[in-house]
Amino acid sequence: MLTDKAIKAAAVKDKPYKITDGHGLFLHVSIKGHKTFRFKFRFEKKEQLLVIGAYPEISLADARERRNDARKLLREGRDPRHSFNRLKLVGEAAGTKSFETLAREWHDLRQSHWKPVHAKDVITSLERDVFPLLGPMPLTEIDEQLLLKVLRKVEDRGAIETARRLKQRISSVFLYARGLGIKVDNPAAHIGEALKPVPHSRKFAAIVTVDGIRRLISDTDRAGASPVTRLGARFLALTCQRPGMVRHLEWSDLAGVDWGDPSADSPEALWTVPTSKLKIELKLRANDEFNHKVPLAPQAVETLRAVRWLTGRDQYVFPNSLSGFKPMSENAIGYLYNREGYRGRHVPHGWRSSFSTIMNEMAERELGQDRRLLADRLIIDLMLAHKPSGMSADEFVYNRASYMPRRRELAGIWADMIMEGALDSHEIVNSPRRKQRD
Repeated sequence: MLTDKAIKAAAVKDKPYKITDGHGLFLHVSIKGHKTFRFKFRFEKKEQLLVIGAYPEISLADARERRNDARKLLREGRDPRHSFNRLKLVGEAAGTKSFETLAREWHDLRQSHWKPVHAKDVITSLERDVFPLLGPMPLTEIDEQLLLKVLRKVEDRGAIETARRLKQRISSVFLYARGLGIKVDNPAAHIGEALKPVPHSRKFAAIVTVDGIRRLISDTDRAGASPVTRLGARFLALTCQRPGMVRHLEWSDLAGVDWGDPSADSPEALWTVPTSKLKIELKLRANDEFNHKVPLAPQAVETLRAVRWLTGRDQYVFPNSLSGFKPMSENAIGYLYNREGYRGRHVPHGWRSSFSTIMNEMAERELGQDRRLLADRLIIDLMLAHKPSGMSADEFVYNRASYMPRRRELAGIWADMIMEGALDSHEIVNSPRRKQRD
């Protein structure tokens, strides 16, 4: 039997030699003095050799334990060399990692494919609601009953949707662990029916009559708010894009506008929204073909020329009141509507419903049931950056490009319809603010 004293005393010789320990384990000493533990065994009637590791990195006790593990595999009819090679490649610590460690690994892996706001929301929700309770635990200790208890605490404060989103994120962490080879059941896959159902979402409040929209625009034009906010509200009404896209509009996103001559026509004026600012499938975000192009009506161009006097040196077209390096507050336009008496009647996101409802009704009224009606309904969806159900990604790109002339026509029809009787944009810049309503 080997001893630590004998191993340390093993001197270099002219030829490599070995000192046996027992049950196939021996110490190999090279002519340069390198000492390694090796295990000789027979598998499928052939003599084989397994190099366990170098001394002193591997102690005598460790070498004997690994030899015993190898002999156990042999008794099961398995070649221990495969298991040892696997151990060298993947290590043995993955299964002992805590939930928090694996969750942060999963987040680091995925966040480059998410928008920064979403990535921050994901990790913040885990840090707030999950890590304090489940963070230190290994995944094998987390079962359905425990996970449900954690999510119940979130539900109890009224955050029903948050609990559901956390369930999905926890499920993804377990799937990530399974991908690493950690043999663990996914408790999040089985508790959906035990969670409270999400209440039916309320549709965004929207005015869907032309007269009502004209009154809203008139009221906001003369409201007691900054010209930038009022012009931002007007541009949102004209384009009917998502409020976040308007807030994050940068001067570099615009093309086809003659800024030098305020009276010049700009028939090719175009706003290109990059995929990074779109609500779009993850796999499509790296493809510029899916940038959303918004044709701008003359009234939208006039609005941009007016606000350029105020923010033309800033990064954002409609910047934050405190810094041109930050976009307008997400609540600025909504608060403007509320102050003007439109609380519960119209919200910034409601312009999309206004446009869709009024333009589809107009198409049906003017065109009846012919093929043009079907085309315009498709085009209205494309203008709102919606991919119609059943349309492939390639068809989506093709249709958006091929229908651009009609999209520009419809943008002009919408602008002429809602801006009848509205103030000139430059009057908003130069006119004094009306006193805010109580």
